[in-house]
Amino acid sequence: MNQTEALVQKITEGIQDKKGREIVIADLKHIDDTICKYFVICEGNNPSQLAAITDSIWEHVHNFSGEKPIGIDGLKNAQWIAMDYSDVMVHIFLPEVRDFYNLENLWADAILTDIPNID
Repeated sequence: MNQTEALVQKITEGIQDKKGREIVIADLKHIDDTICKYFVICEGNNPSQLAAITDSIWEHVHNFSGEKPIGIDGLKNAQWIAMDYSDVMVHIFLPEVRDFYNLENLWADAILTDIPNID
């Protein structure tokens, strides 16, 4: 497992620790001119859960590698929070906002991996 794949794993663990759901990993490595190598997409039930997922991802990644996101956007409204880890972009959505933007369909050329929900 390379460093980027390990980062994706830690992000996924952070999401799961706060009961984030419907996790999809979009592998973009084979697509030319993309902004990153992976998208990690998930959802939470409400703005408070989205903020908790964001904090959990931050902690998991920082404890693993000391790495911090280049930026975090969307915390104020907490309907769609984006975390930029350079090679990995994390998208944390409310379900209705995720349905509206439908990133999985927008990046249809990506290799999509569904991560089972932990219940």
